Amino acid sequence: MNKLLAILLALQLTGCATARTLDAAKPGAPVVYSGTRLDLYAMNGGCCAKDRFGAEAPGYPGVDLPASALLDTLLLPLSLLTVLGVGFQATGGL
Repeated sequence: MNKLLAILLALQLTGCATARTLDAAKPGAPVVYSGTRLDLYAMNGGCCAKDRFGAEAPGYPGVDLPASALLDTLLLPLSLLTVLGVGFQATGGL
């Protein structure tokens, strides 16, 4: 059961709206709850997600919405710091 959950989570993150908007780095794009907002935008028939969010909407935004809302909530402190202009140097890798 845990392996199935891990596989589903990995598949979800490859198409997750939050993960897509984090990589977009488009000036003027929404930062707070960006993935959730992208999903809702796509569900309401938004035409130009790439222009507005810097990322394409997932193919199934209704399926992605709960995961994006959860991930956006977990990342809310970092999103708020970004909006407030507090700089932090987050790097990954070795």
